[in-house]
Amino acid sequence: MRTTARSAVMTDLLDQAPASDKPADKPFESHDYAIEARGLVKRFGETLAVKGVDLTVPRGAIYGILGPNGAGKTTTLRMILGIIDPDEGVRRIFGEDRPQRIARRIGYLPEERGLYPAMKAPDAIAFMGSLRGLPRAEGRKRGIAMMEEYGLGHAVDKKIKELSKGMAQTVQLLGTLVHRPELVILDEPFSGLDAINQGKLEGLIRQLAADGTTVIFSTHVIHHAERLCSDVAIIAGGQVPYAGSVEVARDRLPPQVRLETKNESGAWRNALPASATRDGDAWIFEVPDTGIEPLLRALIEGDAGIRSLSIERAGLHDAFVQIAGEAAAEAMRSDAPAEEVAA
Repeated sequence: MRTTARSAVMTDLLDQAPASDKPADKPFESHDYAIEARGLVKRFGETLAVKGVDLTVPRGAIYGILGPNGAGKTTTLRMILGIIDPDEGVRRIFGEDRPQRIARRIGYLPEERGLYPAMKAPDAIAFMGSLRGLPRAEGRKRGIAMMEEYGLGHAVDKKIKELSKGMAQTVQLLGTLVHRPELVILDEPFSGLDAINQGKLEGLIRQLAADGTTVIFSTHVIHHAERLCSDVAIIAGGQVPYAGSVEVARDRLPPQVRLETKNESGAWRNALPASATRDGDAWIFEVPDTGIEPLLRALIEGDAGIRSLSIERAGLHDAFVQIAGEAAAEAMRSDAPAEEVAA
């Protein structure tokens, strides 16, 4: 974690917009949505970074935004939060089209981490809470209790510069949550965490959702979204080719059969689909149109010696490749540190 203070993004978010006599834009069509964004476009000079993004995030959901670095994830989140304005399109949070007005209901962990290095950890948490209207004394009290709860009780008297990278990231996360927001937006929250701390963060995200908090996080590591999210948006090249249920995304691809046999040759081989490929000792292919039973019969009668046979649904990674393309998936893999890929 960089220990240089980075308050500009936070200040932009929390500066309250001046009161206006202008009536608010039309309300949500449904109160079930925490976020609704339509046709968001953002240009930086000649670069079109975001190209008409639409998102609807249900209240209480754990919602993942997937895509490689540079895909437009952070820009989209900052437009939703009101840190930057879209060049085109509209966005609302809890029905409000000026997110700064309800900043105290929002917790935001930016991708650019940073805390004041000379602050003690509970004071850093209290400071972040005070930016969202929480009294400093209450923020410090809550901060100490949260550190105890999340295994950092031994560090309450330590300064940020004395903490490990993972501990400092946890402190910043607790500062994002100390004012008990209704909506939490985490930009690449797993980046730089080891497997143990990634697991702790996943547990915290699940607990937030169980308590009714809406959680949105961006990531370029697909397995986090597959484990946590019911819904995702895939962003590639500044566009959203898919937004919806993880289950529906996986169902875009047919189930795969994985077959291992003791015997490598025999008449049973003719029963395998022409598209069957080898993966180590196994054959991989789609479930035939005729179903699995004729294949099983051919394997038994042909004395294939079935070692194992499983029918596996496509994973979210396979769906991502099918939706966004192999180039985007390869960019995701190259973005992720080795420990995140292996987790």
